[in-house]
Amino acid sequence: MRIDGTVHCFFEQSGVFKDAFNAVGLTALDYDIANRYGRTDHVMDLFKEIDNAYLGQESVFDDMTQDDLIMAFYPCIYFCQMSQFAQSLNYTNYRAITQAEACDRIIKRQMKRDEYLVRLTKFVRVCLARNLRMIFENPITGSFLCNYFLKPPTLKDNNRMMRGDYFVKPTGYWFWNCEPTDGCTVQMDKVKRRVNDAPRPKHPGACSEERSAISPDYARNFIADFILGDAYTKCGGCGASVLIHENNEVDSRYYCKDCIDTAIYEADRAEGWC
Repeated sequence: MRIDGTVHCFFEQSGVFKDAFNAVGLTALDYDIANRYGRTDHVMDLFKEIDNAYLGQESVFDDMTQDDLIMAFYPCIYFCQMSQFAQSLNYTNYRAITQAEACDRIIKRQMKRDEYLVRLTKFVRVCLARNLRMIFENPITGSFLCNYFLKPPTLKDNNRMMRGDYFVKPTGYWFWNCEPTDGCTVQMDKVKRRVNDAPRPKHPGACSEERSAISPDYARNFIADFILGDAYTKCGGCGASVLIHENNEVDSRYYCKDCIDTAIYEADRAEGWC
């Protein structure tokens, strides 16, 4: 996939994917309602922006083009496996209340899930109508979305540790107006972490930072394997990953932003121009 515009990382505060995109010469920005890491470029209510765009009102989508890419880490709190367990009267947390009270809690959770599902569908609809390229991710183990969303995941990564992440954490990626490339990077060098061992979120509807952590290695490898594909090569100077683009080509080799000036100087000197 060639990206000549900006990568908009929705619902990301950590800057992990943003940094990985920037490292290969792309311009990437983080958008979220919070800024706990001090890395969010645009602090905004993305749910409100999606609602506004769906209604034809002014929104963050207005300045986006077909050359851009939206990479969205849509909140999974009401779609994940644990949330599905909470739909049953046998759920452990309901042991101390009556079945009638449990039904009341289940109804509230179902209504909240519907709210998140409708907004996700609006998000997809906005991107389809504007022909914007978008990828969103969500866990797929026992996931509601895998069975009841608009389509199954375009891509499933069943073991993220294979590409350098901290967790196995099977994850689905839904691609809209674009298709994944077919890479196969292997990097198994992390000590395994378990999601269940991570601290619980401090606030309902949120996910703890430890549970949602993504390693920079995984972000880099995912981008190389499934987004940039053949548009991705090694820098002729330092060997880092870099985009194939006419603006960073010198003597049929490609260079990162840290090496390009030196490469140009050396090429000019070889020609006797300096």
